[in-house]
Amino acid sequence: MIRAIRVLIAGIALAVVASCGGGDSSKSSKLKAYSGPPVTQVVVKKGERKMYLISGKTAIKSYEIDLGRQPVGDKKYEGDGKTPEGLYFIDRLNPNSRYHLSVGISYPSVQDVAEAAALGLRPGGDIFIHGLGPEGRALNKADWTAGCIAVTDEEIEEIFAMLRPGTPIFIYP
Repeated sequence: MIRAIRVLIAGIALAVVASCGGGDSSKSSKLKAYSGPPVTQVVVKKGERKMYLISGKTAIKSYEIDLGRQPVGDKKYEGDGKTPEGLYFIDRLNPNSRYHLSVGISYPSVQDVAEAAALGLRPGGDIFIHGLGPEGRALNKADWTAGCIAVTDEEIEEIFAMLRPGTPIFIYP
């Protein structure tokens, strides 16, 4: 009887250990390492639908991007579907994003808040560089976000590894 209990406990322990390593590896597999030159700024050119990661004066990576569903013009208020323009900073990294991974942009600035308030509106927030996730893959169209900057899931894995909070991001028309 004691031997049977020990065998049962050993079997349960083995199952628990096996489930820890072989379960959903999507989270760990999407977190990549980066050992190249530091990214000192991000430049987004909305009109070109391009984003550049810059180290010093050299563009080390470029990406095709999708923008908000109203891609022309600066974001003025919550719900306008526009991607903001101006100088912001990377302010957070979200490994649990519904869009695979996401990198936060410090929108709204004090000026953005004042401009929206002058219109009697809220500026909105939660602007990110992110992957497609299930929603973006299902839509399969350009400029589909609510004001964010979207890249492929594979690209956001690379970007997530390369960027650090405090990195300036310049978003141009």
